[in-house]
Amino acid sequence: MIKRIILPVILIILALGFWISPNFKEIAAGVSIFLFGMIFLEDGFRAFTGGILGKLLEKTTDSLWKAISFGVISTTVMQSSSLVSVITISFLSSGLIGLAAGIGIIFGANLGTTTGAWLIAGFGLKVKISAYAMPMLVFGAILVFQKSKNLKGIGYVLAGLGLLFLGIHYMKEGFEAFRGTIDLTRFAVSGYAGLFLFALIGISATVIMQSSHATLVLIITALSVGQITYENALALAIGANVGTTITAVIGSMSANYQGKRLAAAHLIFNMVTGFIAIALIWQIMSLVDYFCNYVGISSDNYTLKLAVFHTVFNTLGVAVMTPFVGPLVAFLERVMPAPETSVVETQFLHGSVTDFPDTLLTAVRNEILHLYDNAYRIISRGINVHPDIIASDLVLDVEIPKTHKIIDVDIDAQYLHSIKSLHSEIINFTGAPNIKLSSDFSGRLYDLRRASQRIAQAVKDTKHLQKNIDFYSYTGNQAIRAEYDNIRINVARILRLIEQLRRDDGSVDVFDLDENKLAAKEARNATLHNIDKMIREAQITAEMATSLMNDLAYSKAIIADLTRAGKILLGAHTSDQLAAQDAIALEEEDFSELVE
Repeated sequence: MIKRIILPVILIILALGFWISPNFKEIAAGVSIFLFGMIFLEDGFRAFTGGILGKLLEKTTDSLWKAISFGVISTTVMQSSSLVSVITISFLSSGLIGLAAGIGIIFGANLGTTTGAWLIAGFGLKVKISAYAMPMLVFGAILVFQKSKNLKGIGYVLAGLGLLFLGIHYMKEGFEAFRGTIDLTRFAVSGYAGLFLFALIGISATVIMQSSHATLVLIITALSVGQITYENALALAIGANVGTTITAVIGSMSANYQGKRLAAAHLIFNMVTGFIAIALIWQIMSLVDYFCNYVGISSDNYTLKLAVFHTVFNTLGVAVMTPFVGPLVAFLERVMPAPETSVVETQFLHGSVTDFPDTLLTAVRNEILHLYDNAYRIISRGINVHPDIIASDLVLDVEIPKTHKIIDVDIDAQYLHSIKSLHSEIINFTGAPNIKLSSDFSGRLYDLRRASQRIAQAVKDTKHLQKNIDFYSYTGNQAIRAEYDNIRINVARILRLIEQLRRDDGSVDVFDLDENKLAAKEARNATLHNIDKMIREAQITAEMATSLMNDLAYSKAIIADLTRAGKILLGAHTSDQLAAQDAIALEEEDFSELVE
């Protein structure tokens, strides 16, 4: 409803402005070109986020200061705190980084965004940057039409920079023309009333344009030609800093609860920073004057002084808030708790994770691990082994033969409730037409879908095993009972091994999955070779032997499916690595068969 009202109001105001003043038309065109430049620049940097960004995040966000540094550097390079915020929300929603690391990146992004003011005030207004814009646009346009993803990305970056420069040029020209006809400084308001009024204007402008960079450029160009006072420009900059949080809030709407927590942290940080800046504005202005005198910036160079002010109050905000990151995380987790979700509901598949290949793959992987958690409980109970025994350090060969109590579990109902529906959601999400990935990423996504399918199939095969395991758990025939205990032990081993891999404590590695599969195969072959002898010696009946052979086949399928799913989810990071793992495993299996 609000959007329906705001858009017509903005259009009417713009139309009136165009009708009243041609100079306003030039300023508005400059802002529009600048915003288009921001869009092109963001699209260009998105082309380089696949793979590299995920690996970089893992190495640069394991401490708060590293996360802050990453936020500063990435925003300085991309010149878009909004893009960094959206990226961070996407990575947090997918489970690639934690909330504390996400907050650190947001803090750093607020510092990094101040470099834009320095570039514009120190370079953009002193050089005829429109001369640089033209060749950038020409080369950018040529590269955008290339097939190579990297060349296309460079083209978008060049075109974006060209449009940014062109937009700044038109804004500056428009304000200079204004100076001869209208003096906007007549509307200046002094004191705290002016601070709050112009801060509110800065917030509104940033919310409308969805870019604090665009608002800052507008402020600096207006200040450079004397259309606004220095004091009011500072208040506008504070407002722009607060208003930029709206992008994070909008970006979090399609994210999960973690993304919403980060957007709230962003809003809290910028609000606190804004109030500190307004409360201490006279002291900060004195500090800015002292710094400018020390480094040789003239007292009437208000555009550079604005850039200094922007940096100082953001640095002050980071310094004040950094010690409180831990309490802030605890507060957000308390007021925005993780929702109580049913096992059938997806936890990681949200619209925000599709923005980048890294976050998409991580979210899908985490969702399939969620599916596996459901399968783990069903399979363990289906073979009458409590999940706690598998998760413990107890010796399975000793404990499982002791436990023959039937665990009541309706696998058909559980499959429909917590496996099939979730597996379907994963398939639907990963098969969406809007997902466009490179060959390597699409291959990895295909592998993940196969892992989901194998987990679902393992649950189905457990259903076939369950009937005879339950029946022979209470039989008086010790021979057949021992054989079914071996089946239970072999299935429980693969479940335990996957749990150990997930703990990532270094006790096992992914190749142990194949070794376990090979050991289970040898045990199965030994049983098959021994069946005839057991029948001849009347240890088991022919009917028992038929059931046992069928169930050995089901256990083989379960172990093979879980082994494959475990390798995809917990081992290889690319399809090529998975193929290499398979080649090594195949060589080992061939060697064992040769020895036999």
